[in-house]
Amino acid sequence: MKILKIIFRNAFRHKLRSILTILGIATAVMAFGLLRTIVGAWNSGVANSSDNRMIVRHRVSFIFPLPQADRPEIAKVPGVTRVTWANWFGGVYGDANDFRNFWPRIAVDPETYFKVYPEFQVPPDQLAAFLADRSGAIIGRKLAAQHNFKIGDVITLNGDIFPGTWQFTVRGVYTGKEPSTDETQMFFQWDYLYENVNQREPGRNVGAGWYVIQVDRPDDMPKVAALVDTMYTNSQAPTKTESERAFQQGFVAMSSAIITSLEVISFVIIGIILLVLANTIVMAVRERTREYAVLKTLGFTGRHVLTFILGEAMVIGLLGGLLGVVLTFPIVQGFGKALPTFFPVIGVSGFTVVLALIAAGLCGLAAGAAPALRAARMPIVAGLRTVG
Repeated sequence: MKILKIIFRNAFRHKLRSILTILGIATAVMAFGLLRTIVGAWNSGVANSSDNRMIVRHRVSFIFPLPQADRPEIAKVPGVTRVTWANWFGGVYGDANDFRNFWPRIAVDPETYFKVYPEFQVPPDQLAAFLADRSGAIIGRKLAAQHNFKIGDVITLNGDIFPGTWQFTVRGVYTGKEPSTDETQMFFQWDYLYENVNQREPGRNVGAGWYVIQVDRPDDMPKVAALVDTMYTNSQAPTKTESERAFQQGFVAMSSAIITSLEVISFVIIGIILLVLANTIVMAVRERTREYAVLKTLGFTGRHVLTFILGEAMVIGLLGGLLGVVLTFPIVQGFGKALPTFFPVIGVSGFTVVLALIAAGLCGLAAGAAPALRAARMPIVAGLRTVG
């Protein structure tokens, strides 16, 4: 207990320097936690993918539509239990430069889409109202809260992929089955899109942007993918069928350079923590070299001196780490509110917290190792002659 008391007193012998060091470490740990959380949020779509859903898209590019005639043929493939389809709509709401005005707007088959995606939970009466209204829309709970949308409100969008002014009436608000479910999307009837495009741009092809297949067993996926793609090998719209996880990974891969950069920066921050803490410990040991020599004359061993210095480094490092972790939560929460549709599922994971604290503790050990060994091995006479 006496040794611990000495360690804590030494850690705050120079209060201003120790506090500034702790704040510096806390800032670095907070940045580390934020970057790691952003990387995790970016990959949330992959992590939350269903084990029994597959995506069928055009082999050349996702932007090319697939014929509606493909649906009944895909439904007959052995192992397929249900098929639905969707189409990316795009569109602009309000100020296009405001990130808060962007959210996924998707035209879907109203009869089957929410059966294939049971994680989007819609009250039965609201789902019935949506099915009865050609221009109806169902939006996520977070999206409704962000823009104060209520059932019955009309959302007006200016089309980009599909030009013109589009109006949608909110008929339902879905909630996520799990906390990790994206609640920032908007779904409307594909028939509404098809009919309006045919009126505004006669002759334009409006097919399915992609098909979503629900399979009986995950083990059937390779077989189903091969059968579906073989059917359309020589067609005008050849397909690529893959698991929902692989499909999501394809989108994440497009920004792999950004993700890799964030991961590298997050570990560079650990080096910054090490440098900040090492500077403080080296200064403290240099100032107390004569004190450690006196302790040795009183019977303390080099092991005691080693414990004092490493303990001091660990205390400062862990206090900075704890403060940084505490600050990470409100920072991440504010970041999520600022960019809700870019990061619909964001939160500090337990792994990030543990990793940050371990990094702070290890940096403490590393920062104190060299000066601690030097002080422990220094002869008493040389220590007493040292001027701090």
